[in-house]
Amino acid sequence: MSFDGSFTHAMVTELSAQLTGGRISKINQPYPNEIIITIRSNRKSYPLLLSANPSYARAQVTAIPYVNPPVPTNFNMTLRKYLSGSVLTNITQSNNDRVIQFHFTVRNEIGDLKSMVLIIEIMARHSNVILVDGSDRRIIDAIKRIGPDKSRYRTILPGDEYVNPPKQDLIDPFQFNDWNQLSELVTTFPNRDVLAGSLQKTFQGLGRDTAAQLARFLHASNALDQQFKTFFNQFDHPVPTMIDAKKPIFLPFKPIGIDAPLKQYESLSLLLDHYYQTKAQRDRVREQGGVLIKVTKNELKKNRNKIKKLEQTLADTKHADDYRIRGEVLTTYLNQVHNGSTTIELPNFYDNNAPIKISLSPEKSPSQNAQWYFKQYQKKKNAIKFVHHQLDLTNADIDYFDNILSQIELAAPSNLVDIKAELQQGGYLRDHEHQNKKKALRQKISQPEQFKASDGTVILVGKNNLQNDRLTTKTADKRDTWLHTQKIHGSHVIIRSFDPSDQTITEAAILAAYFSKGRDSANVPVDYVQVRHVKKPHGAKPGFVIYEGQNTIYVTPTKAMVDQLRANNDQ
Repeated sequence: MSFDGSFTHAMVTELSAQLTGGRISKINQPYPNEIIITIRSNRKSYPLLLSANPSYARAQVTAIPYVNPPVPTNFNMTLRKYLSGSVLTNITQSNNDRVIQFHFTVRNEIGDLKSMVLIIEIMARHSNVILVDGSDRRIIDAIKRIGPDKSRYRTILPGDEYVNPPKQDLIDPFQFNDWNQLSELVTTFPNRDVLAGSLQKTFQGLGRDTAAQLARFLHASNALDQQFKTFFNQFDHPVPTMIDAKKPIFLPFKPIGIDAPLKQYESLSLLLDHYYQTKAQRDRVREQGGVLIKVTKNELKKNRNKIKKLEQTLADTKHADDYRIRGEVLTTYLNQVHNGSTTIELPNFYDNNAPIKISLSPEKSPSQNAQWYFKQYQKKKNAIKFVHHQLDLTNADIDYFDNILSQIELAAPSNLVDIKAELQQGGYLRDHEHQNKKKALRQKISQPEQFKASDGTVILVGKNNLQNDRLTTKTADKRDTWLHTQKIHGSHVIIRSFDPSDQTITEAAILAAYFSKGRDSANVPVDYVQVRHVKKPHGAKPGFVIYEGQNTIYVTPTKAMVDQLRANNDQ
């Protein structure tokens, strides 16, 4: 299900119960299109997420951690100026549209109460978060400013009067009571799929999944009015449900006629956290790590091109012996070579005296021509050793940047700071923040994520090369157990136990496989060995180690197990 108007209705009901009467304590903008407003209500803090992300626009209370940028945005500062300390008095929805209005009261500079409205419009790429003066509906600012060059219908700029989005000429289902019209619809369209499409064109705020479920409800009984009321009453008393299919669907009620497994949640917000966590995180990583991804891909492209050139050079060196043979033949028959000649044919004693044609430089003497062939032979012979060395170095670089790209793909936004620092330290990414040439402070490496096995043993998982290096070479005890996927890029995992149980090793191996490039594979091989047998070669790139004496276990990573081990740590 999409975040349609009917789901918006259910979310407004849930948020109103949680937040109304609460006071704003914090306002942050961790991502370009997302605001998190912490509201203190009923002795509890609720992080309210308002997202204008084109793909994942929504409003909810979120439990997913976030990292703030070092400098707040202008819009964030505007929200803090006008809303800090304000009280949320009401949450309303425009008809059954995907527009939510959060009404606040706050005291101005002279102590008078002032009304402010924060509006979120959930409309795909047109989504927006807009701060409006409650007294005259003038726009103070928006997370996305829309000028006349982008919209003919309305502009969203500071000082403009706020104009509602274009209104659809459809019926609000929560205000509907014309049962004859409903009966006519059902009679005219007996096919359930066709009826669902007609319901979407008749009632406002029905997404495809909502309309399909409503059509099922109406076909289930002849008491159309009761079925219709029952269906929409569910949005006032939601049962947050996830259809666990190949393409998961979230609903605010328990669906009918669905064969796939269903999973229920305590709240709509928790449902959305689970649905969007991976998708939204990847989008945020792509958004925040765009420069890192570009630099890494450029380095990969550069090194792969270098490999092609080196392999071509290596192919050329295979003919090095041809130069040696020509040099030796020339030396043997120098008395037959005349000055100024450009070519000569001489018997090749390496090939039963078959004639061999040798090119000559007329400016060189016969002896100099022979020496030139010997020099070319030596040059190509030396090149073989050099090229093999360069191939080894370049392949190592490719492996390194492949690993970096894998880490970015698996990273949470908070992990990007370490990856950025690593690329800066390696000279691959220019450190724009320290162009003043002042001595930069040493980058503080973030902590690895901590999990707990079923028996309570602590398991630590590094999420990037800097974390992996510190975890393996500095933090871990030499008697701890170290795990890593076999020949697959992934995290270093440490079991904080000198003698872990087989169950703990299996659970740690699942973590190692999950936080690796083999996340979506079955039977992933994971090596484990005591930390004492893991060494970092001198001068090796971050995250690179060698080890010996390992055992190998095969596991299939699952998100459910990872979530359980994470929950164990939170208890």
